[in-house]
Amino acid sequence: MQKKILFVGIVILITGTLQLNAQYYETDSTHKRWLIGSTMFLLGNFDKVNPPGFAQVNLGYRITGKDVISIELITWKHAWPLGINPFYNEAYGTPEEKFPGYIREHGFGFAYQRYFWKGLYAAVHVAPMWQTYKSESDEKVGNGFIIFNTYRVGYHVKLFKDRFFIEPSLGVAGRPYFTEMPDGFKEKDDKWPKWTLEPGLHFGFNF
Repeated sequence: MQKKILFVGIVILITGTLQLNAQYYETDSTHKRWLIGSTMFLLGNFDKVNPPGFAQVNLGYRITGKDVISIELITWKHAWPLGINPFYNEAYGTPEEKFPGYIREHGFGFAYQRYFWKGLYAAVHVAPMWQTYKSESDEKVGNGFIIFNTYRVGYHVKLFKDRFFIEPSLGVAGRPYFTEMPDGFKEKDDKWPKWTLEPGLHFGFNF
């Protein structure tokens, strides 16, 4: 499922470059200041191997035509280390690398987005996340905390007279800070990097 999401994102990125100038110019006083949206990672909930129970809502504000700030409410769960990239690592989904249970994470993120040329942008996302560790029998075995950061480069495409937009992107995501995991979880996680490449496809509504 994740590979299909990546393919769709690449197709949209290619076709999106045919759109008109997507930047919100400071001299344009008519553009909409607020936005609400989410990410196509929602489709990962249909994954039969590692369904994340993922949900995300973004609320953003355009400070200027080139600068956007957002707050993101996020939750997901995962039964394999985040360092196993599902797009190119065959260890993803294997029973040998699975946690002795799963981790449910919930929190909020802050994002800053800067346009550079037409719809091309760079963005930084910083998300403190609270963790609950669950066993195979769904019993709580511990708590934790991480800071999950993502650094993205992407392209903003206006749709339907700027009522909607999509943003295909490529990012580097990881954990600059995290508390120690319970036994069993830690041994699996220590084998994998704390940072990985992450394609993205955000969408939203302007108002």
